[in-house]
Amino acid sequence: MKKIKAFAAHEQAAPLKPFELERREVQENDVYIDIEYCGVCHSDLHFVKNDWGMSQYPLVPGHEIIGRVLKVGNNVSNFKEGQLVGVGCMVDSCRHCTACKEGLEQYCEKGSTFTYNGPDKYMGGMTFGGYSQKIVVDKDFVVRVPENLDAKAAAPLLCAGITTFSPLRHWKVKKGDKVGVIGLGGLGHMGVKFAHAMGAEVVMITSSPSKGEDARELGAADVLISKDEEQMAKHASSFDFLLNTIPVGHDLNPYLGLLKRDATMVIVGAVEPLDPMHGGQLIFQRKRVAGSLIGGIKETQEMLDFCGEHNIVCDVEVIDMQDINTAYERMLKSDVKYRFVIDMKSLNTDS
Repeated sequence: MKKIKAFAAHEQAAPLKPFELERREVQENDVYIDIEYCGVCHSDLHFVKNDWGMSQYPLVPGHEIIGRVLKVGNNVSNFKEGQLVGVGCMVDSCRHCTACKEGLEQYCEKGSTFTYNGPDKYMGGMTFGGYSQKIVVDKDFVVRVPENLDAKAAAPLLCAGITTFSPLRHWKVKKGDKVGVIGLGGLGHMGVKFAHAMGAEVVMITSSPSKGEDARELGAADVLISKDEEQMAKHASSFDFLLNTIPVGHDLNPYLGLLKRDATMVIVGAVEPLDPMHGGQLIFQRKRVAGSLIGGIKETQEMLDFCGEHNIVCDVEVIDMQDINTAYERMLKSDVKYRFVIDMKSLNTDS
């Protein structure tokens, strides 16, 4: 077994601190990765705080992983030493259910294995994530990262990127569509970039007028202030698609009024109860509200290839591993544009 430096939460809501974990020896289907960068997702903070009641400690977060291949198993032919690769939110699934056979491992009927805080069938206990120097992952859950992309800015593509790309692709957003992205944060800024690259007319929908200039720089053609009733009325029944990235419970009803007949609003941010929704807004114009969770491995690769073609990466602030607790405090205040990324070289220094 391999001894690896990491940072972990050792109890609920405790600050992260240095931790040593073990990685399995490389097996025939494995890829051994030297982690260069790991994005910091809001889910990491939820798990550290046990907001969803499923955390087991010690807990090593991190599921936006970018690194170089150190070694591959004997059955691995699609990756080679030195290659730039990524690992996202999953490291395994049952491989046999209908969802897995359709390339939708995120919806595995037996439950996909998360990159951290999931049952580790190799080592026992729970999986440990990317806040660590190295990781060993089955080849079927590793993706190729285009070499033209800035590696540190590509890390959040493995969660924030695919979370927004997948619904835009699934609901077939195309050139000329009017697409609203609700909320400008880690998810929302990627939604704007992707929808713009797909040829859509993108409108950033936000409660903060101060975010308008940033939204336009990201690719939004217009900005709609959701608290302005006159603006909301002007855009009523005009959107082909809404990508709702708001990360907390909120009132959906004002946004439903923006949809055209037969149009869809997809929820990707709020993993919690939402305020009551008025059924009449759905019924009388056959509107839809749906949800979407990351993407399968095939689609994640398609997303990365799309990013390579269009030179799309996340807007990031790079931090040292030792600064993660301060970064968490800043995340709670929405004080980041738009994603923290940890430089894993910092783990090689004394912690």
